[in-house]
Amino acid sequence: MSAEATSVPWLDAWTPEEGAERVRALFEARFGDGPPDGTWSAPGRVNLIGEHTDYNGGLCLPIALPHRTYVALRRRDDDRVRLVSAQERTGQRELELADVAPGTVDGWAGYVVGVAWAMREAGLAVGGFDVAVDSCVPYGAGLSSSAALEASVAVALDAVFGLGLAGATDDAGRSRLAAMCVRAENEIAGAPTGGMDQAASLRARAGHALLLDCLDGSLRHVPFDLSAHGLALLVVDTRAEHQLADGQYAARRASCEAAAARLGVATLREITVDPRGMEWALDKLDDEVQVRRVRHVVTEIDRVTWFVALLESGAVDAVGPLMNASHASLRDDYEVSCLELDLVVSAAMSAGALGARMTGGGFGGSAIALVRADSVDEVARAVHAAFTSAGLRSPAFLVATAQTPAA
Repeated sequence: MSAEATSVPWLDAWTPEEGAERVRALFEARFGDGPPDGTWSAPGRVNLIGEHTDYNGGLCLPIALPHRTYVALRRRDDDRVRLVSAQERTGQRELELADVAPGTVDGWAGYVVGVAWAMREAGLAVGGFDVAVDSCVPYGAGLSSSAALEASVAVALDAVFGLGLAGATDDAGRSRLAAMCVRAENEIAGAPTGGMDQAASLRARAGHALLLDCLDGSLRHVPFDLSAHGLALLVVDTRAEHQLADGQYAARRASCEAAAARLGVATLREITVDPRGMEWALDKLDDEVQVRRVRHVVTEIDRVTWFVALLESGAVDAVGPLMNASHASLRDDYEVSCLELDLVVSAAMSAGALGARMTGGGFGGSAIALVRADSVDEVARAVHAAFTSAGLRSPAFLVATAQTPAA
C-alpha cells in the first residue's frame, strides 16, 4: 500500500512458508516430544453476495481469502486429543474423543474435536491426535475463522488417518468433509450456520468465485479476477465482534423455517421473485417479521443470479448496485447490520466505491467495497476517517483475491 495509507491498519496474510513454520514451531515448543506428521492450512472466506441464503436452500457466491488457519498435527495411537492455539490463552486442552458429544466441549476446542467426532459419526476410522493451531484469519470478523479451523483440521485428519477424501480431483470427497465440518459447527460448537463457509474453505478455486447451490450442494466456479478489470475488493473488519452463537443468528434461521412451514414449502428457495411467487408468499404470511425475512431471502437469491450473470458477461464494474441493494435488504428486512457496518458502506460509497455491503452473518464483523484498483488507499482512508469522526475503534483492512482451498 502507498506511504499515504500508513496510518490505516492493514491485515497482511502470511506466506504459506511462514504459516507452516509458525505452527510447526508452536507444536514442537508446546508438546516437546517430537515433530508433527505435517502441516496443513485452510482459508477464511468472504462472501461476495448471497447472505443468509445458505440455510434457506439458496445460492451464495464466496471466495477463499489469502488469510489462512494453519495446523500442525500428529496422529496418536490412543483416543486422546491434545490441543494448543497461538490465539488462546487457556493453555493446553486435553480430552478423550469418546467423551465428545453435543454440549460437552466449550470454546475453540469444539471446532477441532467436533470434526473428529463428525468423522467418527460418519463411520470413519479416526483416533486421537496432537494439534497446534495458528491463524492470520481475523477472529470475530465474519470471515469464517471457525470454518478455516474446521477445514484445516479436516484435511489434516484426512491425511494422517488415510481417509482419501481430500484429493485434489475428488470434489465429492471434499463435499463430504465440508458436511462433517458443518456438523461439527452446528452440533458440537453450537453455532447454527449453513454450509457456505465450509464449502468455500474446502471447495473453492483460485481466481474464481464459488457459486454454491445450497439446496443440493452443487457448485460452479465463476471466473473472478478483478485486477484484469482494474478493480479491487476492499474488506473492512469493523472490529465490532461478530458472534454466531449468541441467539440472534439462530432466531433468524428459526423465523425462516417457520415461514417456510407456514407456506408449505421445504425451503424458501421454492419461492420465486416474480409476483406469482413473492406476492403470494407475502400475502399468505401474517407475521410482519416473517414477511421481511422472506422478502430478503427471495430477493437475495435473485441478486446472486444477476451478479453471476454480470461477472460472466464481463460487466464486472456493473455489480455495485446489486451489492448496495443487498446491504439495504440485510439492514432493513433481515435486520442484521449495525452502526459500524452501515458506516463502512456509506463512507466507502461517498469515497467513490462502485458498491458496498456487509458480508457474513452480521451483527458486526466485516463489510466489503468494490473499488477502482487505484483508489484502494483513498477509500480505506475515508472509512478510517469516518470511524475516527464517529468516535469508534479503528477498523482494519485487507484486499481480497480469490485463493486456493484447504490443503
